[in-house]
Amino acid sequence: MNQPLLQVRQVARSYTLPRETLFGKPPLVHAVQGVSFTLHSGASLGIVGESGSGKSTLARLVMALEPPNTGQVHILGRDMATLGAADLRAARRDFQMVFQDPYGSLDPRQTVQRIVTEPLDAQQRCAPAERRRQAQDVLESVGLRATDLDKYPHEFSGGQRQRIAIARALITRPRLIVADEPVSALDVSVQAQVLNLMQDLQSQFGVTYLLISHDLAVVDHLCAEVAVMFQGRIVEQGTPETLFGNAAHPYTRALLEAVPRMDPQGAGTSRRRTISVLARPQRAEACPYAHRCPNAQSTCDASRPELRALTTGHLVACHFPQNGSSKMM
Repeated sequence: MNQPLLQVRQVARSYTLPRETLFGKPPLVHAVQGVSFTLHSGASLGIVGESGSGKSTLARLVMALEPPNTGQVHILGRDMATLGAADLRAARRDFQMVFQDPYGSLDPRQTVQRIVTEPLDAQQRCAPAERRRQAQDVLESVGLRATDLDKYPHEFSGGQRQRIAIARALITRPRLIVADEPVSALDVSVQAQVLNLMQDLQSQFGVTYLLISHDLAVVDHLCAEVAVMFQGRIVEQGTPETLFGNAAHPYTRALLEAVPRMDPQGAGTSRRRTISVLARPQRAEACPYAHRCPNAQSTCDASRPELRALTTGHLVACHFPQNGSSKMM
C-alpha cells in the first residue's frame, strides 16, 4: 500500500484562558480532542462543522504552525513535531496553506511577485530571472496575467487576491494544500470561480486538499471524503454521497437541515430548522452532543461514544445512529 500523504494520530490541543478570579485556576479550552484520520494523495478531505468546533486549530496543527499537546502529525512519513527548524522549512515544500481572509493574508507593502515567491525563496536559491519566470508561470495558472507581478494587493478584487494566495501556495509544487475557509470572505459568484479554479488545479497538478469549511456545498464540490467535527472531535466521516444523503449522526443531520432550501411553493428560500441550542447541563463523561440531541437517552449521558465503522467507509460516533434519507438539496 502506498504511504499516506497525511496521517493524523490522536492529536489534541488545549489553550489556557485568562483567570476568571484572582486566585482561581485558569480555565482550559479543549479545541481539538483526539482527532485521527489518514489522507492519501488525490483523495481530498473536507472538514466541516460550526464555528468553534476546532476546524481551524486542526489546520494549524497539520501545518505545524503550532504543536499538538498530544498526538502526532505525519506528512509523507515525517513527524512534524520532531523536525528542527531547517528540516521543517525544507519539508514545507510539500505542504502549503491558503488562509481565509484574502485581504489580511497578503502584505499590502509587497508586490505580487514578492508575495508569490516568498515560499520559493525559503526553499531554494535561484537567479532573479528564474524566480520571476516561475512566478509568471504560477500566476498564469491561476488565471492572472504575468504583468500583474509588479502590482500591489490593493489593486485587485477579493477573488483576484485569493487567486494570488493560491498561486503563492502552488509555487513550490506542494503535494498537500490546507485551505482554511478559502472562499467564505468572497461573494457567492466569486466563490464559484475560485472553487472551479481549485478543482482545475487539482486535476492539472495533482494537488490534494485538506479543506476546512462550514459550507457543506463547498466540500461537496471538491472533496472525496468529509469529516464532521463537533467540540474538537470527529463525530462522523464518509463520502459526500453518504453523509449528505444518509447521515447517521444527529449533529450532521442538524447541519444539513440548517442549509437554506428553495421553497417549493415559490416563496423563496427557507430553513427547515436551526441547530438546537444548549438544552440541559452536560456531564464530562457524556456524549458531547447529548445536551443538544433530540434523541438522547440515558446511555448518552453516561458514556461518550467512540468513532466506529457503521458501514464500509462510514464512521460515526453515536450510541444510536440514525437511518434514512438526509439529503442536502
